[in-house]
Amino acid sequence: MINFFLNSRILLVFVIPLFLGCLSVLSFQPYNFVMINFAIFPCLFFILCNINKRSKNKYRKKPHLINLFYVGYFFGIGFFLTGTYWISYSLQFDQSFKNLIPLTIILIPLALGLFYGLGSLICGKYLKYDIKSILLFCASISAVDYVRAKIFTGFPWNLWAYSWSWFTEIIQLLNPIGLFAFNLLTITFYSIPAILFIKKIKYKSLIIFVSLTCFFGNYLYGNYLLNNNKIQNQNYLNEKKFINIKIVSPNFELKYNLSESETLDRIKKLIRYSNVDKNERTLFIWPEGALSGKYFFEIKKYKNLIKENFSSEQLIILGINTLDKKENKFFNSFIIMDHNLNKKFQYDKIKLVPFGEFLPLQTNLEKIGLKKITEGFGSFSNGNITKTFSYGNLNIIPLICYEIIFPELIQKINLDSNLLINISEDGWFGETIGPHQHFSKSIFRAIESDSFVLRSANKGISAVINNKGQIIKALKNNETGNLEYKLPVLEKKGGNKNDLIFFALLFTYCFIFFKYKKND
Repeated sequence: MINFFLNSRILLVFVIPLFLGCLSVLSFQPYNFVMINFAIFPCLFFILCNINKRSKNKYRKKPHLINLFYVGYFFGIGFFLTGTYWISYSLQFDQSFKNLIPLTIILIPLALGLFYGLGSLICGKYLKYDIKSILLFCASISAVDYVRAKIFTGFPWNLWAYSWSWFTEIIQLLNPIGLFAFNLLTITFYSIPAILFIKKIKYKSLIIFVSLTCFFGNYLYGNYLLNNNKIQNQNYLNEKKFINIKIVSPNFELKYNLSESETLDRIKKLIRYSNVDKNERTLFIWPEGALSGKYFFEIKKYKNLIKENFSSEQLIILGINTLDKKENKFFNSFIIMDHNLNKKFQYDKIKLVPFGEFLPLQTNLEKIGLKKITEGFGSFSNGNITKTFSYGNLNIIPLICYEIIFPELIQKINLDSNLLINISEDGWFGETIGPHQHFSKSIFRAIESDSFVLRSANKGISAVINNKGQIIKALKNNETGNLEYKLPVLEKKGGNKNDLIFFALLFTYCFIFFKYKKND
């Protein structure tokens, strides 16, 4: 049976890699079946080794390098097909895009799959059945993950590290080493079982023992940090070093062109869901998209309604459009306002969603009738400065929607920020896996920055996540209500600031491979 698969180019080069890529979605939220990766990575490694080894006979009449490329490419197609299909769900909210849904489901995996095709092409021609080749294989996969996270606008979605989002003890290593270094170590750990099936590797038991010891040691390290952090945070509360916050999840339906009566109704519901105690100094967090398509100047007419229900000691955060008349630009903004609707702070979204919030090659694509998916025709302009807001002893970093997936937005902040607030509109993705995967990224940002994350999502998962990535309180998908919490005002202890450790590990892997390759 094995020989049948090995002798079939179609199965080995196209079908099996595609199948393995499709299976990988089971290792991420909401499934978290990580054990499957211990089969996926060794299988992918052995396929590349087999093709490279037999290139002089079985595939001598076929282009050798193109087969190596196809293995990674079709694996990538499967990976992104099952992992990002939910993006196409957002197209159903505009009639002009519905016909593009089948096309988008195909085009996104075809485009993003190129990264893994490139990775297998780079490493494939060097791979043999030995341990140094496993290191090169892991280095190549992690390198292309890094490239896709950075190139163009960047899309660091479902890096393999995120498959551990449910296991907070294990991912505490994120803070000292960073996301991409942890991703490389994750890929390496998943690939370790390959050594069991390679005859010429010595000391297999020792390698497995060391790997499991490192894993268990990392678990103990993480468990120690979590227990210690719980005690420290409780001490802050006992010393009255906290601020009252309320996260509101209104569960509004996505709707374009809200009428005045619909806007008023939504504001009244937001107030009701906020359950305001005017005597309590509180920071209220409303999600992005709650007042879909409206500009900040348009809600000024509701000033009296806000003033009647909130006090001067209270602030409200919301996501709303803003207009810069001088520059003739409009933004997707994170606004903090007082009970008089005076703007205390404004952050304009930097990482805009391609086709969702801006149209690449806008002039050309508009000629064929395309526009951005969100309400309106013109593209949003992107902000260019990451700002923070001081509230008492809190120094807040604002993040809008999928900006939470970009660790560099936090790394660029030099100030001692001790709170991340993420507002999001996840109604675009319905009952798909999208909101679950989106939420999991918040856990990682909390650990990397050693800061609490407060997340308010319309039709998504709203939550309070502590500075070690533990979910303290949460509202499920499509759940209406609020989360009230006495937030400890932590002293910043530091967070990951760059990717130097990743590059050091990447260089080490490659150095080991090429050094010992000379001895072959």
